[in-house]
Amino acid sequence: MPELPASVRVAAWVTHAWAGGVTLTEAVERALPDVDHTEGLVEQLRLWRDLGEAAVLVALPSPGDLAGLPRCGPIATDAAADAGEALYVAGLGGLLVPSVSTFGSAGAEGLRIDWMAHDADPVPPHRIEALEPSQLERHLRRRLLLAIDELDAVGGTPWADEIARDLVDERLGTDWALPTALPERARKVIALAGTVSLAAEVGLQASGALTAAGDESRAVALRSLRRESERTLADATNAACAAMAGWVPSR
Repeated sequence: MPELPASVRVAAWVTHAWAGGVTLTEAVERALPDVDHTEGLVEQLRLWRDLGEAAVLVALPSPGDLAGLPRCGPIATDAAADAGEALYVAGLGGLLVPSVSTFGSAGAEGLRIDWMAHDADPVPPHRIEALEPSQLERHLRRRLLLAIDELDAVGGTPWADEIARDLVDERLGTDWALPTALPERARKVIALAGTVSLAAEVGLQASGALTAAGDESRAVALRSLRRESERTLADATNAACAAMAGWVPSR
């Protein structure tokens, strides 16, 4: 089953734990039920909490688009962009970047995530506190409508095959196994952004354009929509974490 990025799940569950919802161990287990082994995560989370952090935040950068990533050195920047995700804390500054691998023999492989800590600058709190889920939702819905118009103009159907449609339909309206303590509006935006990102990814894998030129135009539109949904997903998650940490009222 498709899931939200690991960093999104960890940010939501660990911030919930830090607010007294569950234990840290339970939070990591809930966030990463599909992962058999983690290294470097719990230790850094405990350190951040002991040093007074109240929320874990998330960035979903990509090569050439570092939106949401705190200022950090080139090694950390490249690692986060290549991974497509990272955790960070705003007060002290600091970054955790995941690296996914498998272990074990063929037919009995396990999934492992190693989390590498990097230095990063603190993030001004007002940048997180200003995130408004309702505005994020309106922006993403406008971007989705624009992408639909672009795809209609190109011709062809991005989700032409039955498997692709079923995969997208499976996730519509679900809550992506997030903590119940998430503010309802932020939860709605996270679910929407996760579904749009998945739909764009599936569309990129299932060619439905009528010509080679159309296929490239369709891919450009879908990649742009996917990036927009990833930015919204990170921002909505951070808005939810800010609310659970008590920085802003739930909204």
